[in-house]
Amino acid sequence: MKTFNNITKALLGFTALAAFSACDPTEFSKPDDGFVAAPTTEQISFTIAPTTSDFRFTLINTSSVKGYAMWDLGNGTTAKGDTVTAYYPLPNNYKIILKLSTNGGSGQLEKMHETTKTDYAIFTDAKYINLSGGVDALNGKTWVLDSLAKGHLGVGPAGSAGLDWWSADPLAKKSTNAMYGDELTFKINGFSATLKNFGNSYVKDFRKDNAAYSNPVQIDGDYVVTYNNPAPGSWGISEVDGKTYLTLTGDKPIFPAFDVGAVNGRYEILSLGENLMELVAIGGDNNAWHYRLIPKGYTKPTVTADMNVTDAGSANTYTIGLSNVVIPAGVTISKFDVTFGDGSTESGDSETKTFTHTFYRAGTYLIKGVLTTSSGDISFSKEQIVAANHPDYVPFLLDAVVMYNDFSETSMAPMAGEDCDVTIVGNPSVIYPNRSSKVAFYSKSAKEWANANMKLPNGGRFNLTLKHTFRVKVYGKAGDKVLLKLENTDLGGNAWQTGTSDLIYTIKATNTWEQAEFDFSGVAAGWDWTGQQFTSNVVTDAKFNAGYYNIVRIMLNPGVGTGTHEFYFDDLEGPHVEGMKSAKM
Repeated sequence: MKTFNNITKALLGFTALAAFSACDPTEFSKPDDGFVAAPTTEQISFTIAPTTSDFRFTLINTSSVKGYAMWDLGNGTTAKGDTVTAYYPLPNNYKIILKLSTNGGSGQLEKMHETTKTDYAIFTDAKYINLSGGVDALNGKTWVLDSLAKGHLGVGPAGSAGLDWWSADPLAKKSTNAMYGDELTFKINGFSATLKNFGNSYVKDFRKDNAAYSNPVQIDGDYVVTYNNPAPGSWGISEVDGKTYLTLTGDKPIFPAFDVGAVNGRYEILSLGENLMELVAIGGDNNAWHYRLIPKGYTKPTVTADMNVTDAGSANTYTIGLSNVVIPAGVTISKFDVTFGDGSTESGDSETKTFTHTFYRAGTYLIKGVLTTSSGDISFSKEQIVAANHPDYVPFLLDAVVMYNDFSETSMAPMAGEDCDVTIVGNPSVIYPNRSSKVAFYSKSAKEWANANMKLPNGGRFNLTLKHTFRVKVYGKAGDKVLLKLENTDLGGNAWQTGTSDLIYTIKATNTWEQAEFDFSGVAAGWDWTGQQFTSNVVTDAKFNAGYYNIVRIMLNPGVGTGTHEFYFDDLEGPHVEGMKSAKM
């Protein structure tokens, strides 16, 4: 560690930013006072009075005109009110500016204030050391957003920690192509703050027209702007009414990765340790904005654990819990959530929580666990095969056709696209026989077997014993062919070997809603050479008609691999699926 004399020599002549405290500001002249002209320099005055500390001075507005007092303390911080306290820890000449505003305008007065003593306490103060690395960190300390942690950004009402309304998920803003690479470096030598943003910055919508920015492009409701070579600014730490603040000032905007127009460049310090800093600022929209930052290059310690699924000793019942849990120092755990793969979930408040769960239907269930920690979420997954139905389970199968997905109100399972785009759009023709407001739109280009598909949740299987007809409304070009088939995805990349033979509906009229039906009675499936994966009739073969197929695929002009092919479809329905919720038709 350098000696105090060496520290003094190294820092002498640099501007020091520091703390201030302020009482409540005076108001503008009340309406019954009438019009008050903008004060002249002669009408503005203030005194600089020493305190019991060699480094703190009381500034008192003694102007002959009543108005709103705003101070630039000359140390990189501002204050408001008739009486404020300024902190000057290093020898220097500080230019203090009092700006006084009335309902007729404003004026200001400047004074120079010289100090000759050094407050060596700042060089051992944990806040200063944690933020800047201290006097031995010649290049300062660089901070970045903790982008992999939930809540690295957030917003809430003024007075909150800024997480009530929105708490950003990990990498929630990666689509902005700005922000996550930004670096903010603090040096105690000169109390400099430098923003490195690689040429662009992410800013709130009301900040995009700042003179320092150009070429605003809207993304996620806010804007990415061109912002080249931000000028270095200054930083200071302040104590106001029992709260600690970090203030950033500069000729150009300086901020931690996301410019929300922090009022007076001030950020309340919620926590400031060696490897974590949490801030909240009142933005230009009067909302509280939250920031979570970590040192550049820092690898956060994470919790490690194993999730176990063990037989509980009774039919289809298992115990789920964690073992070999290692919690690094400083990391806390808030909850442990488990989803069982059959639509059920449970939550516990610690890593010691265990869950006992009974599966009633045979199937393969993906059990997932999420451990929420202060250093990020830890995810686990285990696949559990339940070979037989529970002895108490009574099969329930309706002799009815049910709605799988109408893209408006009913969704047994989501519709996905493989090698094609499947999007939910407005109905192009809201007339009979389809008055739905929303429908699905399919588009493929140069892909022979591109398909829209709906995979049932774990444990769900189609049953063709009572009903074996699938229906879907289609809207496209006359002559285009729509194929619907079933597959079993248990075989992974070989699922195609289980597929049903082609059932094709040819669209009759252009741009007219039609009901396409696909009856699987007498339809073969699989391939002869696969042995057990072949049948001549999926409806009558017990290996195929129940508990086998779990995905339905829809293709347009299958086998055609050139050009672009598009159509709309809606109201996918078919045989009742045991255990799955849907709307009965």
